[in-house]
Amino acid sequence: MTKVYWVIGIVLVCFGVFKMWEVWDDYDKEKDIKAAEAAKREVKPEYLSGMPGELRDSFDIAQKNGAVAMKNWMKAYGARLEDPRKAWIELDYMVLISKDDPVEAKKIFSMVQSRVATNSPVFPRVQQLRPTFGN
Repeated sequence: MTKVYWVIGIVLVCFGVFKMWEVWDDYDKEKDIKAAEAAKREVKPEYLSGMPGELRDSFDIAQKNGAVAMKNWMKAYGARLEDPRKAWIELDYMVLISKDDPVEAKKIFSMVQSRVATNSPVFPRVQQLRPTFGN
């Protein structure tokens, strides 16, 4: 009779290990799927549409020179930009000036937020910044 108990015990332990393996495998697959989705959602601003090619070099220079240069660049070339690239650049500028001029940063954020649609590639960034700059 004790041999039957041993066999039942071993079968139950094997079944438990198998079920634990299934749970771990499902968790691992779900983690991989979430990582792949996050990688797809990651936006590279230089690939966003809305900026003419001839402005890229001057924008890079303005971006490296700080907030004042970006502001001057936006005044000079902002009318030639279109969303979603324009919204991304404005958010970059907003983050740059947020310590020195938080009122202006919030104003820029509300303008960008009102323009950006939920299907825009910039929308996740707006959502990320909303707790800091939103109303």
